Amino acid sequence: MRLTFYGVRGSIPTPGADFVRYGGNTACVHIELEDGTDIVLDSGTGIRLLSAQLIQKTSPINILLSHNHWDHIQGFPFFTPIYQKDREINIFPGQTNLDEPDQILRQMEGSLFPVPRTALHANIDIVQLPAEQESFTVGSAHIKRVPMNHPGKGSAYCIEADGCKIAYITDNELYPPYKKETDFQTFATFASNADLLIHDAQYMGSDMPAKNGWGHSVAEEAVKLAMASNVKRLALYSHDPERTDDDIDFVVAHCNDFVVAAESPLTIFASAEGQTLNFNKP
Repeated sequence: MRLTFYGVRGSIPTPGADFVRYGGNTACVHIELEDGTDIVLDSGTGIRLLSAQLIQKTSPINILLSHNHWDHIQGFPFFTPIYQKDREINIFPGQTNLDEPDQILRQMEGSLFPVPRTALHANIDIVQLPAEQESFTVGSAHIKRVPMNHPGKGSAYCIEADGCKIAYITDNELYPPYKKETDFQTFATFASNADLLIHDAQYMGSDMPAKNGWGHSVAEEAVKLAMASNVKRLALYSHDPERTDDDIDFVVAHCNDFVVAAESPLTIFASAEGQTLNFNKP
């Protein structure tokens, strides 16, 4: 299994000299399995960069959406494979409150975008699973999902394949002031013993209580979940658009202080655009 981060920023893209090392594109992670299956987590602006790799292939592309907020779908119209004739693209919508499974396509309607969805030559299938269905397969991958705590709801995913487990939990408020869709212990069980946990870490304790209820986690809480889940590595994700490269360095150092104090073997890093991780079978 090979995983590459193509977009790691939350809310809105952040161009500029202060956002070079970690990148400014919004959510997109690519996973390539040993059998060649391509799984794409979210379709933020980072997916445009992924086009160059996937346009060289003819196999199906599987896009797992967490939810329909713009920073998770706005790169889709610029994803070159959607214009390939007969290219198979399967889109799995998140478990959102509103029944809008094709919202990723509807952003290309009306006055919102100059190229209409009718111009797409790929065979695009919206795979709408029953709301209560918790698991499914894509290629050789066994995938589980649980609802995330975020305005409008959505899905977190665990992907198990090639002897590895990846947990993707973005835009998730672990301790929201509103009704929880999923509690802390359920998330800990969900991500249990993962090789990698990718988790929302948009805020810090100093951002609270001003941003309480906005649908994102405090970085320290993500560390707490990672240790409770006994994961090997934690990738801090969905970086706040106001947070510069140096600011993110500080977040990582701050989080590592918690790991040292807990005498935990957990490895923490901030996800960065273009970063690739290779997972080998045990």
